[in-house]
Amino acid sequence: MPKIDVRSRTGAAAGSVDLDEATFGIEPNTAVMHQVVTAQLAARRAGTQSTLTRAEVRGGGAKPWRQKGTGRARQGSIRSPQWRGGGVALGPKPRSYAQKTPKKMVSLALRSALSDRAAEGKVVVVDDWSFEAPRTKDAVAALGALGVDGRAVVVAERDDVNTWKSFANLSQVHVLSPGELNAYDVLVADWVVFTTATLPTAPAPKAAAAPAPAPVVADDEAGEEE
Repeated sequence: MPKIDVRSRTGAAAGSVDLDEATFGIEPNTAVMHQVVTAQLAARRAGTQSTLTRAEVRGGGAKPWRQKGTGRARQGSIRSPQWRGGGVALGPKPRSYAQKTPKKMVSLALRSALSDRAAEGKVVVVDDWSFEAPRTKDAVAALGALGVDGRAVVVAERDDVNTWKSFANLSQVHVLSPGELNAYDVLVADWVVFTTATLPTAPAPKAAAAPAPAPVVADDEAGEEE
């Protein structure tokens, strides 16, 4: 099981911790990551584009001219698609771009992305941010002491208000709670910063089920069998 150094907010060593092999040590599945990220970006689309059909355009209730005898092509409405100002044939309508993605595929994509960042040495673990008050200056100093530059994802607990507010004004830093961590945000970031409290760990092994008790045979039933 791989180990990673734990550092304080000032960059000092604060021990080490084991990384979950199933989360940070697998071979990244590029195809699954691509499919999950594509679905995630598609779900962000509003899908509100809309055009008017010939039934929705105002006007055009009367036939523009009689059917025969004019020498021109027959027309039934000036709101047909071939007319200027007419309706749009086969135009876009509001729709949802959301794609159904299996939970196991979403989990595999996240673990693949984290494993890729861990293989590049771009995963940092902090013992605790412990900001006394929300200050952007302190957040910038902490990232500099940790050697984190460029885009970063900081995984913080939801009730750690000072940490969320300290990083809020940094455009290159995206703060997420452990439940919001996803493959897309990990892949677009250069660094992923955890605390010891938010670092993903291996699930606890399930306890073996106790054997079923043997059926109790009454004395009268035992006598009848003899």
